[in-house]
Amino acid sequence: MSTSKPPKGHFNVLYFAGASSYTGKDYEAWPAPLQLAKLFAELESKYPGIRGKILDSCMVTVNLDYVDIPDAGDASASVIQEYDEVAIIPPVSSG
Repeated sequence: MSTSKPPKGHFNVLYFAGASSYTGKDYEAWPAPLQLAKLFAELESKYPGIRGKILDSCMVTVNLDYVDIPDAGDASASVIQEYDEVAIIPPVSSG
């Protein structure tokens, strides 16, 4: 997957496997900054149903570091900054 640098004031969200199928995109730019705790709510708002089908069981990285998504009310949570790269990585099933 080849991504371009997000536009000024934005960060990229990369969608892998089922997340890509669900959104119909490999990646997209989102306005920055965004509290990490609000990421799933924003994704659910744009892609209704994605939380239960994808996000509740996925891994998330910010700039290639795995992160835990804090509760939405956690004001001390980290913030996704301009030009960051967030990846949504659903579990991969083997057969």
